[in-house]
Amino acid sequence: MKRVRVLVANQPRLMRELIMTTIAEQPDIELVGEVGKQDDLAEVVEQVRPDVLILAIDKREEHRAQCGFLLGRYPEMRILALAPEQNRALFYWAIVDIRSKPLESSEAGILNAVRQRAPLVGLTPV
Repeated sequence: MKRVRVLVANQPRLMRELIMTTIAEQPDIELVGEVGKQDDLAEVVEQVRPDVLILAIDKREEHRAQCGFLLGRYPEMRILALAPEQNRALFYWAIVDIRSKPLESSEAGILNAVRQRAPLVGLTPV
């Protein structure tokens, strides 16, 4: 049985300890680390590659950007963002949607595809 790997980050220390105690009691979940300082978060995520990152949120906009950055680098990871003082939680994940489009097999077709920067609409999911 593959255990879910969890990293707990930048919560107030008491909150981190409560979350880690809860996780430690679950046979299908493995705590792979904790991060106390925001500045260390990206580096530790890179090192331990958790399945789930649990972090504190203060301002929704700031963490949306941070979650977007992390999910852009690690799209297989999920993020559980908690705001205990607001009795609120958010769950972030990324969906990678690969699309394809028939392309003219010629120099012009290849160059047109390379130059196309706008989002491609009406394409077929792969």
